[in-house]
Amino acid sequence: MKLATYKDGSRDGQLVVVSRDLSQAHYANGIATRLQQVLDDWGFLSPQLEELSISLNHGKLRHAFNFDPKMCMAPLPRAYQWADGSAYLNHVELVRKARGAEVPESFYLDPLMYQGGSDDFLGPCDPARFVSEAMGIDFEAEIAVITGDVAMGASPDQALDGVRLLMLANDWSLRNLIPAELAKGFGFFQSKPATAFSPVAVTPDELGDAWRGGRVELSLQSMWNGRKVGLCDAGPEMTFHFGQLIAHIAKTRQVRAGSIVGSGTVSNKDWSRGYSCIAEKRAIETIESGAPKTEFMKFGDSIRIEMKGRDGLSMFGAIDQDVVSLHEALDNPNPEI
Repeated sequence: MKLATYKDGSRDGQLVVVSRDLSQAHYANGIATRLQQVLDDWGFLSPQLEELSISLNHGKLRHAFNFDPKMCMAPLPRAYQWADGSAYLNHVELVRKARGAEVPESFYLDPLMYQGGSDDFLGPCDPARFVSEAMGIDFEAEIAVITGDVAMGASPDQALDGVRLLMLANDWSLRNLIPAELAKGFGFFQSKPATAFSPVAVTPDELGDAWRGGRVELSLQSMWNGRKVGLCDAGPEMTFHFGQLIAHIAKTRQVRAGSIVGSGTVSNKDWSRGYSCIAEKRAIETIESGAPKTEFMKFGDSIRIEMKGRDGLSMFGAIDQDVVSLHEALDNPNPEI
């Protein structure tokens, strides 16, 4: 089934069930009003939502309405935890090679991960507001999962059983703030603003055989200012699958229902497939010619991130955002700027 959260003026929105082709939706308030309620009582509530989903897909619901991604918040508008990995080691290799650094052997054995802000996520069509272009505005196209409860000490296989839903993420980065923050030895903070997520989150069965071994074996497309810059294969080059990422978190703590875990930037060794973040393109340029040529994003730019299933239909809907000056946004309170 596919689930979304519609804007209703509250912090947590209104849960809706969405048809497989993303054309229709139906409020789920007869079952649950918020996605977190479902995650907290998955065994009881998810089968009821599944029945609603089946009826919706068969056109049997009288009060279904046209689904509008612009009405969506993030599927889980705020979460107990947002932990983002860097599961595609090719991305790490490129960035380090560009600055003449080696990748430590431990990186291939133990996942990289940071804990981001989970109190304020962006909807898929919400403008991304930033203080200054000089901060180095960059998109990052990723896959993410939402978990149920996972016990401390869980194995990767046990942790994989805790995956409840999958979605796409745009883990915005402010590249020019990163070096100074990492130099402090305490990791990312100001350089990682609010993350955006796809209109819908889907149960693993929706992906069919494209969900295999904790990886999504589909291509992730990135379009910057209407031009396709990436069509990266999300499957085989994911060094650590989602079960391993979740188990990494659970090594010393329990993982609670409603935790979101990201894959990190989807990246391929075949450079002809493009890129899922500008930093990677700049790294390739540095390796090839000694210096980066591609600039980071400017106010007025747009980014669209989408993944299609084997049937050619959009699996999660698209993240489709404009980059906006915070000062301009404050001067113009219209939410559709």
